[in-house]
Amino acid sequence: MEEEKEFLTPLPKERYESAVWKKLTPGFNYHISVDKNFYSVPYEYIKQELDVRVTAASVEVFYNGLRICSHAKHQGRPGFYKTIPAHMPEKHKAYSEWNAERFLTWAKSIGESTHIVISAILSSHKIEQQGYRSCIGVLKLADKYGAQRLEAACVKALSYTPSPSYKNIDAILKSGSDKTDSSKKSEKTAIDETHSFIRGAEYYGRKK
Repeated sequence: MEEEKEFLTPLPKERYESAVWKKLTPGFNYHISVDKNFYSVPYEYIKQELDVRVTAASVEVFYNGLRICSHAKHQGRPGFYKTIPAHMPEKHKAYSEWNAERFLTWAKSIGESTHIVISAILSSHKIEQQGYRSCIGVLKLADKYGAQRLEAACVKALSYTPSPSYKNIDAILKSGSDKTDSSKKSEKTAIDETHSFIRGAEYYGRKK
């Protein structure tokens, strides 16, 4: 043993960690799925086959032998999304400082139906950030048409579908159908109120 000692190499500083290699291809949302959780990669690698090294603590992503990113492995319940802002396309980065709570608070200030629409838009995307553009689009319609009309448009849209889109709301406002419904309601109220004061001679016990 003594004569072999000088030929031995030092033990590694870190303990050996077993790893599993996978070949994964990110979809349009620039995330890969590992153990039912989702991790972002630079969006330039969408639809490229990547080599992914998975250990108990990390997820490392390689392309042609070059490591392009890594994540700490999520240890909680499945369905978790880890998105690094630098991986986003430019149009998604613009909304990286926003979050669902800010959108919902803004929507609530306009009206209950607007709040429901924004909540539905956020819920319709696997990656929350991908719904931000639509949320801003809907809420900004209040600048052009007013909060009251936006809320009326959301009421009308929700009567058609539980998950209205920006295009649905925009189309209603452009066509003015939100105002049509309001006008009909006002006319009906006016007619009802008028009729309530019109009484025939028989009502008062008088003859014609």
